[in-house]
Amino acid sequence: MSRNVNMVDLKKISGPDPELSLALIEGMFFGYRDFVGIADDRLDELGYGRAHHRVLHFVDRHPGLTVGELLGILKVTKQGISRVLKTLVDDGLIEVRPGPFDRREKRLQTTEAGHALAREVVAIQSARIEKALKAAGPGAAETVFAFLAGLVDDEDRAAVQRRIEGGR
Repeated sequence: MSRNVNMVDLKKISGPDPELSLALIEGMFFGYRDFVGIADDRLDELGYGRAHHRVLHFVDRHPGLTVGELLGILKVTKQGISRVLKTLVDDGLIEVRPGPFDRREKRLQTTEAGHALAREVVAIQSARIEKALKAAGPGAAETVFAFLAGLVDDEDRAAVQRRIEGGR
């Protein structure tokens, strides 16, 4: 396939302004790179990676989350998360407890050390978000939140919004 894509082809996939779409795509790549990069740097100091961060974040935000719920949030398989979760449990950052009604159910929560690390990383990323929102001007938080919600798959959007609002 040719690497040169003409403007007619771009309009088919990008809507009325292909240059804006491409600029936003690249902006998302660079913004995401640097936003997660500041968390990656801190976690790397402790021997953890991005997958550890995601697990730690959602378990800390939603204590009592089941392993199945975590898999659904992250859209990964049990096989894909087992090593990461085991490391966090072995290192004393996450506890696995039986469910209140079904003892076979595995409920997750951060330990005091896990909560402290999760909050430290949130503080680092929150400072970046606050700086970006301030630079974007009044009303930016609502616009950005609506934009991000619009990027979530239609069938998942309501559940994602409920989860985010439930964690506030």
